[in-house]
Amino acid sequence: MIALAESTPASNPLVNTGVFALFVAITLYVVYRAGNRGQKTSTSDYYAADSAFTGRQNGVALSGDFLSAASFLGIAGAIAIHGYDGFLYSIGFLVAWLVDLLLIAELLRNTGRFTMGDVLSFRMRQRPVRAASATSTLIISFFYMLAQMAGAGGLVALLLNVHSRLGQALVIAVVGMVMVVYVLVGGMKGTTWVQIIKASILLVAATLITVFLFGKYGFNFSNLLTAATDRSPMGTQLLEPGGSYGQNGTTKLDFVSLSLALVLGIASLPHVLMRFYTVPNSREARRSVVWATACMFVFYLCTLVIGFGAAALVGADEIKSAPGGENSAAPLLALHIGGTLLLGVVSAVAFATILAVVAGLTITASASFAHDVYANIMKRGKAEPADEVRVARLTALVIGVLAILGGILVNGQNIAFLVALALAVAASANLSTLLYSLFWKRFNTTGTLWSIYGGLIACLALVLFSPVVSGAADSIFPSIDFHWFPLKNPGLASIPFSFLCGAIGTFVGRSKADSAKHAEMEVRSLTGIGS
Repeated sequence: MIALAESTPASNPLVNTGVFALFVAITLYVVYRAGNRGQKTSTSDYYAADSAFTGRQNGVALSGDFLSAASFLGIAGAIAIHGYDGFLYSIGFLVAWLVDLLLIAELLRNTGRFTMGDVLSFRMRQRPVRAASATSTLIISFFYMLAQMAGAGGLVALLLNVHSRLGQALVIAVVGMVMVVYVLVGGMKGTTWVQIIKASILLVAATLITVFLFGKYGFNFSNLLTAATDRSPMGTQLLEPGGSYGQNGTTKLDFVSLSLALVLGIASLPHVLMRFYTVPNSREARRSVVWATACMFVFYLCTLVIGFGAAALVGADEIKSAPGGENSAAPLLALHIGGTLLLGVVSAVAFATILAVVAGLTITASASFAHDVYANIMKRGKAEPADEVRVARLTALVIGVLAILGGILVNGQNIAFLVALALAVAASANLSTLLYSLFWKRFNTTGTLWSIYGGLIACLALVLFSPVVSGAADSIFPSIDFHWFPLKNPGLASIPFSFLCGAIGTFVGRSKADSAKHAEMEVRSLTGIGS
């Protein structure tokens, strides 16, 4: 069986490529139709799709924007290998949306127009705050994008049997070029429809595999868990906490730090926050989060079954020996239960996931540069809409090239730290600043800048001197050791530090808070008047 599993993914790569090409062709047509309904000279149309999507549509797109290859392949693999501790990622990802629902979505939608910089600069000095917001957005988007692009290379090795560096680099380049076409042709409207289609296919595929697994074990989850523990080297410990975390004090702190980054970072990701502007009002923004949470609740329940199903039917040894390691659990499970055709469908879904997420990141990063830096810093708010959209498109092209080059450079590296870094930076730089801006009357420009840059610098510095970069067998540079920070994720230190920086900056800063602007922002954020 192991020999079959190792050879079949490479036995018919034409099926995998054909299914993926069909998805790309359909979505490119959708993007073209969506992108040609208008002339794309309106910033509102290009950045926010004229706020024309309903809460349900945007909620499904939100789930598509967030459910990356790491969610689909990574969590299923983590559950198959580590059991209970792997499922903790799903819990953290799901709980994060409660933070968005209760604290962020409605207030953000009422206060801003296109980017997070609109909210942060509402009652502050425009130019320095927008520059800081754009810096944070570009760094977070770039690191998140690197992880997705590098993931494309690893996925190709597993599904298409392309093991050469040149071959994987070519596929990363193709993924990047298709993503740029999505953004240039369709803007936010076309990208949103890609997210909706991709999320729907992902949910259907995960649900069908889950139903099949339940049927195989008599629709009894206990039977599935028993089969998984019988096949796993961990035995019954597969169902108990402590497989990855909790073995000593450091791993316990690592788990707390990772949890903070997951819950608070996802609620502050720029490409997630920007989606709240694609709906017409705050009520639809709340509905978006409810629909997104419902979609992801179903999806993560499916990954629980898929993960333990992979442990039962495929086995940990076969998963670990596959080219993609843990990430190969879901594709190998598809191979075992549906043969090459189902493997082709799963591979297409995984590629589509990477395409859609990178497209969402690209339009967010390009909008932040064009709207915050070009229009409001360089042109001091007097840029023509057509020029702003043109700059956004050029920026998307540059970001696409950088993402391709960066993805090729980090291909084969430890990409998990890139995702963790993006989430930790988002929580450190964005969350404290957003909450202070929305809820603290005394918060001023100095506090905003200290909060963003303090959290950003602290996070990057702690990751640089952590076991992720050096000093461990799975580090990026395992042969050298210059780490002094013991945790792999800096969230436990950098997130409170950013809140502290914002508070100290507010008290020591010479700039005074604008009470009239705060009152206007409060009324606008709570009622939607003027939005």
